[in-house]
Amino acid sequence: MTTPQKKTQTPETSPGPVAEPVAEPVAAPGPDEAAAAALTAAAAAARERLLAEVAALPLLPGVYRYFDANDQLLYVGKAKLLRRRVSSYFQRDHGGTRIGHMVSRIVRLETTVVRSEAEALLLENNLIKTLNPRYNILFRDDKSYPYLKFVSHDFPRVVYYRGAVDRRHRYFGPYPSAWAVKEGIQLMQKVFRLRTCEDSVFANRSRPCLLFQIRRCSGPCVDLISREDYAHDVREAARFLGGETEQVLAGLQQRMMDAAERLEYERAGEIRDQIATLSKVLQQQAVFNLDDRDVDILAVKVQGGRACVNLAMVRGGRHLGDRAHFPAHVEDAMALQFDEVEEGAATAAEAVPGAAPPVELRVLEAFIAQHYLGTDCPPLLVTSHAVSRELLAALSEQAGRRVAAQHQPREQRRAWLDMAIKGAELALARLLAEEGSQQARTRALVEALDLAPEGIDGGLESLRIECFDISHTAGEATRASCVVFEGHRMQPAQYRRFDIAGITGGDDYAAMRQALERRYARLAEAAREDGGAAPPRRSGQARLPDLVLIDGGRGQVAVAREVFERLGLDLSLIVGVEKGEGRKVGLEELVFADGREKVYLGRDSAALMLVAQIRDEAHRHAITGMRARRASVRTGAGSSRLEEIAGVGPKKRARLLQRFGGVRGVAAASVEELASVEGISQDLAEAIYQALR
Repeated sequence: MTTPQKKTQTPETSPGPVAEPVAEPVAAPGPDEAAAAALTAAAAAARERLLAEVAALPLLPGVYRYFDANDQLLYVGKAKLLRRRVSSYFQRDHGGTRIGHMVSRIVRLETTVVRSEAEALLLENNLIKTLNPRYNILFRDDKSYPYLKFVSHDFPRVVYYRGAVDRRHRYFGPYPSAWAVKEGIQLMQKVFRLRTCEDSVFANRSRPCLLFQIRRCSGPCVDLISREDYAHDVREAARFLGGETEQVLAGLQQRMMDAAERLEYERAGEIRDQIATLSKVLQQQAVFNLDDRDVDILAVKVQGGRACVNLAMVRGGRHLGDRAHFPAHVEDAMALQFDEVEEGAATAAEAVPGAAPPVELRVLEAFIAQHYLGTDCPPLLVTSHAVSRELLAALSEQAGRRVAAQHQPREQRRAWLDMAIKGAELALARLLAEEGSQQARTRALVEALDLAPEGIDGGLESLRIECFDISHTAGEATRASCVVFEGHRMQPAQYRRFDIAGITGGDDYAAMRQALERRYARLAEAAREDGGAAPPRRSGQARLPDLVLIDGGRGQVAVAREVFERLGLDLSLIVGVEKGEGRKVGLEELVFADGREKVYLGRDSAALMLVAQIRDEAHRHAITGMRARRASVRTGAGSSRLEEIAGVGPKKRARLLQRFGGVRGVAAASVEELASVEGISQDLAEAIYQALR
């Protein structure tokens, strides 16, 4: 039995018979629609699981971590009550804000429960420093603060040192810069005449060195000073570095008077010169209240989406200078703070308006937590903003003693803080000016080469330039360098070097061909697998650059063209930097591989300045790599082989290298020649001869 189809009535205004419509078949969903529906369902299920995990969190202190679909860490945070803090991110619609963008990307979370909020703070900053999340304020993990080190020895030497401290030795600092340490070492030489030579040199001296002749060392290597007198000088130097300047001066004056009474006028004159040198230094380096022997002064300034934390150091009552620090991800991190609720609020509606701390305070606390984590913290911090008690408690717990902070100081501390604030303002202004200038150079290059005629503003940040250069010494130790410019700055972490082998020495064309093939062969293959498209521009992933600079003229560009044609890459990416007439700076011309005419940008062109900057960095990177490889070829590989020979210690190895002029000379020497070296027996000479063959 058939069922009649229902007829549809037409409007009264349309005359004529009513047409019977034909039923249209319902199309089955296509494969793309089905895949999209499956992805949507999977995303919804993942979101439900995530919300269930959030609801099951405990009301305990801890640390939470958010991850995206690619398992990339987005954010690390701490909470006094995990459930309340984490649930606040998912209880309202954040719209198109940055926090909304972050929340939309969250597919997984991890939590760690701790005993106290102080432990949570320490764990949070440990994770931030090691994992570099996208939406946290990040300071560079700078372990490069130098120390002045007294090496433990019968005759201790004073050295410049970076790294972890060792209880066997004595350290003073840290200092804000290498210049400050080296200035301190010069003072130790001038006033206290402490040695700076290596222990191996000290043990093998037969006559005093030049430093003794110019009165920068007391000559302990050849017994020109007794062990007791040298130890006294070391103690006085340590007292001076510890802030006991008046006591040290008084002691020197007393020693001068005693020497004069014994009619040792030459010795008295030497001590007089020491006093004069020390007094001059103290006039140049102001010495403040000895109650403030070790103080750090921290000032923060935020402007133009960038932040600067200026750290000034006072050690031993002496102001040693300051250093500016610039964090990353400030804008993203600050956008989050306006959407976070207080610890005690269950929902955003319960949050107190304006409860979020100011940007400056967030930056300052992030710096204090990350900077002093795992390192020594002075007992007093003078800060431009009042930091939280929880942070100070965490620092005190880590240091094993009380760490205090003062944000409204008086007298001398006020002067220190004012200087630090002014330093932060100047450093930030300089950074913004430099960034503005660099962005202008990038824009000028983009416009000059017509790299992105549309959407220049959107493409400047992601513009990637790679530059190649070849370096060798008469064909020896050939190395190619590849430097990267991206985000308006050089990216040293992405630099590469290529050891060139299998070519005729001095053939720069062959070296360039090999470097380009090794760099772009895999990227070209990946692009072909993706249907000819370039690999996606993901952070931390290799991709084809937008511009390839070649340090060279038509010959080098022709080699690059040959490589790119074979790999199926775009020839318009290649630009050669050809030196101008007389190889003068500012007369460089750009040579193109795609047939375009050479371009001279002009001596005062901002685009040419950027090209020259990138080219010079590639040249520097190539030269340093070449020199390191040359030194390794001459002394490195063979030296390690010498070290592996039983019976060849540092002294014998040094005698061998000095006698034969290097490892190659040692390897070429006969058994008799080796045995003629002091300390090398016949059996040992035979062992060395066989080991180096």
